[in-house]
Amino acid sequence: MNLSMNPYGLKDGEMSSGTTILAVKFDGGVVLGADSRTSTGSYVANRVSDKVVQISDYIYTCRSGSAADTQAVADNAKYYLEAHATELGRLPRVDTAAHLFKTICYNNKDRLMAGLIVGGWDPYNGGQIYEIPLGGTMTPQSYALGGSGSSYIYGFVDAYYRPDMSKDECKEFVKKAISHAMSRDGSSGGVVRLVIIDKSGVEKEVVLGDQLPFFQ
Repeated sequence: MNLSMNPYGLKDGEMSSGTTILAVKFDGGVVLGADSRTSTGSYVANRVSDKVVQISDYIYTCRSGSAADTQAVADNAKYYLEAHATELGRLPRVDTAAHLFKTICYNNKDRLMAGLIVGGWDPYNGGQIYEIPLGGTMTPQSYALGGSGSSYIYGFVDAYYRPDMSKDECKEFVKKAISHAMSRDGSSGGVVRLVIIDKSGVEKEVVLGDQLPFFQ
């Protein structure tokens, strides 16, 4: 194997993929964020992909792993959740969406490379975050992070996360954490996309590359 042409030591047919995703809960809602780089090995296939995907009016998911796998899982979960909400005639619950993702990922764990974070708001339990890593387990969290870039910012998150942060503080926290990961992880980059969800609705923000707070 020529490591100069294969710096990751991958087997034939394998592709290195990477990303940084992060979600944080505040009183009354959640903030979800992700970088926008889609890579195939050392080649950047898409600089501005959207890894924070809408599943329902108040529920979104952050995707990491194989872009094809996570898109397929999100599309399937969205289809079943829409049918479920239509049948009940009300907004779907966030934990119902998370269970759908968990079931799909667990039942296909030997065929998928998908690490997901499901976050959103519902009138029953307010803002919620569920982490669904490789293998299809599901755990409720106050904050969750994933992707190759997350390994660079666990120390930052442990040091600066507070459970009583306001919505604006959560936005700045997510923005800064993902920016730090992007500055260190070669498979994370592009822009930072933020989605803020509470009972008033959904806000979306994009932080361009020249506006990222790398070392502020």
